[in-house]
Amino acid sequence: MKLFLNLAAGLMLLASACTNSGQSKTSSTSVNSDKDTVEANDAPKKEATAAEILSRKEVPVLCYHQIRDWKASDSKRAHDDIIPPANFKQHIKMLADSGYHTILPDQLYDYLNYGTKLPEKPIIISFDDTDLDQFTVAAPELKKYGFKGVFFIMTVSIGRPRYMSKAQIKTLSNEGHVIASHTWNHKNFTQFTDEDWEIQIDKPTKTLETITGKKVEYFAYPYGVWKPETLHKLKEHGFKAAFILSTKRDETNPLFTIRRIIDPGRYTAKNLYQSINKSFK
Repeated sequence: MKLFLNLAAGLMLLASACTNSGQSKTSSTSVNSDKDTVEANDAPKKEATAAEILSRKEVPVLCYHQIRDWKASDSKRAHDDIIPPANFKQHIKMLADSGYHTILPDQLYDYLNYGTKLPEKPIIISFDDTDLDQFTVAAPELKKYGFKGVFFIMTVSIGRPRYMSKAQIKTLSNEGHVIASHTWNHKNFTQFTDEDWEIQIDKPTKTLETITGKKVEYFAYPYGVWKPETLHKLKEHGFKAAFILSTKRDETNPLFTIRRIIDPGRYTAKNLYQSINKSFK
């Protein structure tokens, strides 16, 4: 009997040891699997080549300047850059009614560079030059539809009559809009001197980051003009992407020549809808 009890006890100890060993192996496998998952998630994303970026379907980007009624002194050419508030409101309503969803530059950057998925019918609404009516007219209209925009600020104008104040720029940022750079005083990018990289780029970036408390990583060229020889310097000065107007993109640096179209003040909402579909393939 004693021999039988000792044998039974031995068998139980052996079974327990096997079970613990199996659990240890399972636990170890689980830990290693979790570690592999973490390492995979932490791995740097592969950036797209210029050719891959150019092959992706373009996202429509609209550009606005002044949002006010025309004056008798305005030239016919100015009617393109100045859109009456009533027209602007109709155009924004059309975008909402047509199912467009506004995205912000980071989303566009991730889509172009990494192929990240975007919402259906994405669009970017952008504003240049710091005009006050962008805060008093445009921002409330965007808010009606849950839209967000990107405001390219010319810092020399901040606080001047008819332009936005620091507090208003900060409010836009706090409400989820993106504040980006449009130089200090709208100097033509193709005419930059060595000193201008500090005057027109670095100092305005610092000013805007101080106002918003957020990094400034996007840029729009005054007049929409650029030259390929110095596009790389924008990246060196901290920008992730830059926006032109409706000219052809650069084949080497497409992230720094993202196309926009102006929404002319004389357009009807239908004109704008047709222009978006014709301009962005």
